[in-house]
Amino acid sequence: MFGSITSGTLHGIGSSLIQVEADVSKGLPCFQMVGLLGSEVKEARERVKVALKNAGMPLPSMCINVNLSPADLRKEGSLFDLPVALGILEALGYFPKESVQNTVIIGELGLNGEVKPVRGVLPIVNEARKQGMKTCILPRGNAKEGAVVQDMEIIGVADIREALSYLCADKENREKLIAPVKIDAYRMLENGKGESEPDFADVNGQTAVKRAAEIAAAGFHHLLIIGPPGSGKTMIAKRIPSILPPMSLEESMEVSAIYSVSGALMQGDALITKRPYVAPHHTITRQALVGGGKIPTPGMVTLAHRGVLFLDELPEFKRETIDILRQPLEERQVQLARSTGNYIYPADFMLVGAMNPCPCGYHPNAQKCRCTPYEVHRYLERVSGPILDRMDICVEAPAVDVTELTASAGQESSAQIAARVLQAREIQKKRFAGTKLRFNTDMGIKEIREYCPLGKTQEKMLEQIFCKLNLTARSYHRILKVARTIADLAGSLQIEEVHLAEALCYRVADRKYWQ
Repeated sequence: MFGSITSGTLHGIGSSLIQVEADVSKGLPCFQMVGLLGSEVKEARERVKVALKNAGMPLPSMCINVNLSPADLRKEGSLFDLPVALGILEALGYFPKESVQNTVIIGELGLNGEVKPVRGVLPIVNEARKQGMKTCILPRGNAKEGAVVQDMEIIGVADIREALSYLCADKENREKLIAPVKIDAYRMLENGKGESEPDFADVNGQTAVKRAAEIAAAGFHHLLIIGPPGSGKTMIAKRIPSILPPMSLEESMEVSAIYSVSGALMQGDALITKRPYVAPHHTITRQALVGGGKIPTPGMVTLAHRGVLFLDELPEFKRETIDILRQPLEERQVQLARSTGNYIYPADFMLVGAMNPCPCGYHPNAQKCRCTPYEVHRYLERVSGPILDRMDICVEAPAVDVTELTASAGQESSAQIAARVLQAREIQKKRFAGTKLRFNTDMGIKEIREYCPLGKTQEKMLEQIFCKLNLTARSYHRILKVARTIADLAGSLQIEEVHLAEALCYRVADRKYWQ
């Protein structure tokens, strides 16, 4: 007697469909599972035996063999419990083989037969749709998540008895037994836009820093804020997601899949509708930041995909931890090689860093700063030159005057700033139509020459500054990218001297401290 159930497994943030084959025959009683199984999958044998017994369907004293195909693809996780159990029941004749045609089944079993939620449902259901599957039987806790994928019938089950009843029922009676879960992803995404967020209207003063944040958001540039304690660096950084354009459905699905694989998608949630804002503590390890482990899981840079990665107190991070960001900042992805295979995780995030200029925080104010020149130098050296070179915008956040704190009106709201940012993004969208580029920060040398032409006056101005400040080639190109974004915010087709001058100011601020 033979049964076959289609299931799925994860590889990075991608997935593959797996065939769970079960054979039950006469012979010495045993229960064997093969197919390059991870430890969690091997343990499924005991969970399935006890769950079926407690559900009133004890396994017979026969030879039971289960194979997870393809055998050369490693299987991890607890999501094979339900398909293994149903594969055995199919082989024993509990329901007809036609019941599971074009159907993908995943779920973890409790010892009482309960079907528990698992991680990675969204990418597996999406892959099932691409492979022509029509139905997915999922844990009830994951049903909304799976229903985000269009053109798939999603059936949420609470226990194995409910799943068996559904498979035994006629097609006409199935919907009466368990109604398919339906989700309007577009409406959910639209409703998410109305959720409250920290607003720039709460920030008094710091006009220059807010302007830098606006430019960074418009071109998706990396931003570094330097200033004394209490100057509002963290406050401004937390509000940057509120001025970024709303996520499209494609971006929302992409981010939601990452959170699903990571197990960070809250139970019952279907989509991540807001751009991520990730702010790890400075004690974070390199593996936690970029991802790692024997079977790699996404790190903080991947959880910040399409959003903001905020590193507060930047010099307090270990230097080697910060430097590991060099490649993700350039390539917008993380590549990890392990004995189990190669894993590629997306890491297209906007890096925002905040730091004090010295250990006490008040350099170069001689009246307040208690640090020696050596202590200041040693503190600043924790941030390497290559990382500074990758920060498109560097701005100072001076101490806020009391008159600014007591001002009760006149502060721009996030909605007002976001409108200008969205307008600049639309200009970039038209400019880069038909290319793989999305933002000004994505431009390479070839695209900079095409989209950032300069007049003779502007070229001479930039050349003089380049020689005077001893800039690197990367800094030169980043100045042009930022200037292009400033011009977009101003609605200018050409990069003017005033745009270059402002962009140069954001490369000069760091020279005050790193000389």
